[in-house]
Amino acid sequence: MDLDGLLLEAEPAVVDDAYSCLHHAHVTHYELAGEAFTRQALANLFTLVLDAIRNRDLAEMSTFAEGIALDRFNHGYDISEVQVGFNSLEDAMWRRAVSKAAPEDLAEAVGLLSTVLGYGKDAVARKYLSLACQRHVPSLDLSALFAGATS
Repeated sequence: MDLDGLLLEAEPAVVDDAYSCLHHAHVTHYELAGEAFTRQALANLFTLVLDAIRNRDLAEMSTFAEGIALDRFNHGYDISEVQVGFNSLEDAMWRRAVSKAAPEDLAEAVGLLSTVLGYGKDAVARKYLSLACQRHVPSLDLSALFAGATS
């Protein structure tokens, strides 16, 4: 199966779909950053996903995800905002793969996309949480969930 070729051909439509999804989610920091920034961020992530699929190597995704986590954390993004960005691209890529891949290639296509994007989301979360442990982050304060709990 030529998943990377299929996706490369569909890149403009995939990035448009991902941007539309992210835009309709009203993610505060991406709205403030603007359309050009957000589209470029999605395009950069798209390229990384494609490279990881083509090369069957997650090293660049790891470096990228940790860098994104650090940058977004330092600029006040909530981790959920970053995850919505990944999820919007994943959804657009999945829809394209499912609509264009031959039925016998579908399991491999979904497996590759899930592996690469799942790894990226996990790397972002691990780095973000390691940073959050160093200072108080309101979105990660779970104490209200345990109010009234007895020890």
